[in-house]
Amino acid sequence: MNRPDTRNFATLIFALSMGIGVLQPRATAAEPFAGIRRVVFLGDSITYSGQYIEDVETYLRLKSPGFKCEFLDLGLPSETVSGLSEPGHAGGAFPRPTLHERLDRVLAKTKPDMIIACYGMNDGIYYPFGEERFKAYQDGILLLREKAKAAGARVLHVTPPPFDAVPIKSRTLPAGLAEYKQPYEGYDDVLDRYSEWLVSKRADGWDVVDIHTPLRKHLDEARTRDPKFRLAGDGVHIDATGHWLIARELLRYWKVLDPKDEKAEAAGPVFDAMPQGAEVWKLVQRRQRVLKDAWLNAVGHKRPGMTKGVAVEEAEKQASAIDEQIRLRLSSGAQSSKQ
Repeated sequence: MNRPDTRNFATLIFALSMGIGVLQPRATAAEPFAGIRRVVFLGDSITYSGQYIEDVETYLRLKSPGFKCEFLDLGLPSETVSGLSEPGHAGGAFPRPTLHERLDRVLAKTKPDMIIACYGMNDGIYYPFGEERFKAYQDGILLLREKAKAAGARVLHVTPPPFDAVPIKSRTLPAGLAEYKQPYEGYDDVLDRYSEWLVSKRADGWDVVDIHTPLRKHLDEARTRDPKFRLAGDGVHIDATGHWLIARELLRYWKVLDPKDEKAEAAGPVFDAMPQGAEVWKLVQRRQRVLKDAWLNAVGHKRPGMTKGVAVEEAEKQASAIDEQIRLRLSSGAQSSKQ
């Protein structure tokens, strides 16, 4: 008869006696995506830039070389989920596009199993908080969920990044104006409200990752050391550090982040420390960037000035060739780590 593993039993007794419970093992990269073939990311220009998506995919593929889930970036610059647009947006060239003009086509053409949606930055249209604008945002989110559910897709919400008025202080406006052709100086308070509402919906069973709070905390703490520190030079569009911080929160949510990477503040050093990491990162970036413009064009939208991209068939052919290069790098990395 096999003897019981007294070491595990002792660990359990010690943990309970200390009141700390038992640490759960980290998931493998594939576990949170069991049964999920395709994830579509929706959002505004922050999502379209796609760096946090590239960081997440790279990390997952490096940790689990057999990772099969496809990530598609269908973020669209200027877009809102609320359907609102401020007067004179883009110098009067065009109103902000709304997700709901294209959502049905996104769902029909991409057939996602999961949607990761990051909206809010544009939805308050850079005005002070207003109940009507807030309700338009809530209604837009609810409609997104309703249509995704009907299409058989789960939704993971991501709160908006913070708005930082400091770098553009001379171009912000105070409270109490009738119209805002430049951003309201306290606009991050509006995003606080939008983020708090999303997080509160966890009580209703919604899946929500809060990035607003940790990015704001990172920004505030860094600025105590360096008053000139910034994550977004224009107050909105975060840099590579900000994108990695978003990726880090998503990886934490899925419980796949290695403890040694928990406090990393940039993607580069994380991937440099992994066999073939930097090479795989570059390949994932190439793959993502050829696919997103192709799919955006195929789905259609009303945002002028976007790159057309190649046809989806050609983009997928190029992506397949890049995938083979990634597979070879991952195989080489696995071999070198065993030596």
